[in-house]
Amino acid sequence: MDRRAAVAVVVGSLGAVLGLAGAGHAYLCRWRRAAAWFTGVLGVSLVSVFLFADPQAVTAESLPTAVLVPLVVALVASVVDVSRVARSPAAEADDDPTCRSCGRSLDPTLEFCWYCSAPADEETTSR
Repeated sequence: MDRRAAVAVVVGSLGAVLGLAGAGHAYLCRWRRAAAWFTGVLGVSLVSVFLFADPQAVTAESLPTAVLVPLVVALVASVVDVSRVARSPAAEADDDPTCRSCGRSLDPTLEFCWYCSAPADEETTSR
């Protein structure tokens, strides 16, 4: 696993611990996927609370297992997905420009190499 994928998994895991699904996806600049995971986990938790607990009397300490299990499963699924996305071959397409300094794929939305911080200019190469 390369460094970027490892950091994405760590950020996603820390986000899951804090209840923020999609943090690892945001780190990877996968904004739609991050928003989808955040919204999905929020929806799962709200639906679970309204179905299995009294929304007016519930506190963080008094959440029933029927609410916690779907929430934890959704957060773990988010971390598994960020791991899969970070390591997917599609993350580094063959036609993407590569950095002259380190040879890794450049993010077209950035003006520098994500890995070595070298400036991304017209003199980059393609694979």
